[in-house]
Amino acid sequence: MNRLRTKYQEEIRPNLAKEFDIKNPMLIPSIEKIVISVGAGESAKDQKVLQNMVDTISLIAGQKALSVNAKKSVAGFKVREGFPVGIKVTLRKENMFAFLDKLISIALPRVKDFRGVPRDGFDGRGNYNFGLDEQLMFPEVEYDKILRTHGMNITIVTTTNSDKEAYKLLELIGMPFAKGK
Repeated sequence: MNRLRTKYQEEIRPNLAKEFDIKNPMLIPSIEKIVISVGAGESAKDQKVLQNMVDTISLIAGQKALSVNAKKSVAGFKVREGFPVGIKVTLRKENMFAFLDKLISIALPRVKDFRGVPRDGFDGRGNYNFGLDEQLMFPEVEYDKILRTHGMNITIVTTTNSDKEAYKLLELIGMPFAKGK
């Protein structure tokens, strides 16, 4: 079992149950899934760059990433139906905990002038979103094989509807939130 998952089961769950006075163990907040997504932007026109982005995200996530196609044409954005518009991968269970552990303990500390992830990324329903500027902070990514640097959005979906409970869950897991408000 993953180190972070073990910590969650043995330490974090009892702490959350005690702090929020939760009697039913099924109501204790947990992480349901993590979605990593990248907008293709101008890279969508070049199939080689798009495939390189898919390979990079797959390497980072440890699971095959999907290319997302447009559902309908939008003339203002010069997008046609079926045109690739982004890349996403959804992580659950062991892959999710492995990625989260790698993100918190290895990747985020490698960011230059890192001051923590923003606290205002909660959506009011217990889910947390934040963005990363580039993929080079992950140790699996080789700089020489990257055709174009790109950022990514990471969404952490929890089982709670309360931002307060979700914040405490992520804080106990070790998410490095920015100091201040």
